[in-house]
Amino acid sequence: MTVNIDELSFIEKQHWLQYAIAPRPIAFASTIDAEGNVNLSPFSFFNLFSYSPAIVIFSVSRRGRDASLKHTLLNVQQVPEVVINICDESMVQQVSLTSCEYPASVDEFVKAGFNRQPATMVKPPMVKEAKIKLECRVNEIKSLGDGGGAGQLVIAQVLCIHADESILNDEGTMIDQTRIRHIARLGGDWYCTVTKEALFKVQKPNRELGIGIDALPPSIANSKILTGNNLGQLANVHEMPAINPAYEDVVLKNIIQYYSISPDEMEKELHLHAKNLLEEDKLTEAWQVLLAGV
Repeated sequence: MTVNIDELSFIEKQHWLQYAIAPRPIAFASTIDAEGNVNLSPFSFFNLFSYSPAIVIFSVSRRGRDASLKHTLLNVQQVPEVVINICDESMVQQVSLTSCEYPASVDEFVKAGFNRQPATMVKPPMVKEAKIKLECRVNEIKSLGDGGGAGQLVIAQVLCIHADESILNDEGTMIDQTRIRHIARLGGDWYCTVTKEALFKVQKPNRELGIGIDALPPSIANSKILTGNNLGQLANVHEMPAINPAYEDVVLKNIIQYYSISPDEMEKELHLHAKNLLEEDKLTEAWQVLLAGV
């Protein structure tokens, strides 16, 4: 199915794009206007775009019904500062409540039951309950259009980060990814939690170039057992591994013993065994198994 975006209604565009481009982190932005009125609102068009300078961008879209500007954008136009509070599972229902379009005079901290915490470098308050807070200076606001749904990019520079001790590693020196339980936005009413069980690691490519899938032996590259992800793991070595005569593997030994008279069956069993090893992140062992059949 192919969809031409220009032929869709506003609601249809919203559906297709929000469901397709997900999950999205949430910028729970606290801002303040020139009179001191505070606003607190979530935005899922948000991400990190630079380390040095430390730049984050979130988009405050114009209202779909009348293209009017939201309070958050009006606030940063008056006071170019923002605190981006990072959402976790423990606060998602309260965060959602703040997306209601309350009048500018209404304090969303009160409505959603959050506590204010003074920031150290900017005027807007932080959300005390958030385990990560980014104090930011707004460097630029870039409009992407004047119509309903048009994004207004708030380009902000992170001045400092506050992190609760409960999400730090055992040494207390860095954030531990497994302890945060980030919340991410999907389409419609859907959200997801980044749980410890859902996390997995992908080894970064070598500083020396990986050999690439095209350099794998044909019997491996064309395997009917190994997946694209498996091949990507195998190809992320800077040179073809060599057979290690000292490598010991009971399963490998049994495969060779019982299937040596049937090369096709032996290759199948070797690839199945290698696939299991790769899923356990045992790349070196998987290569030794596969080399036995090459």
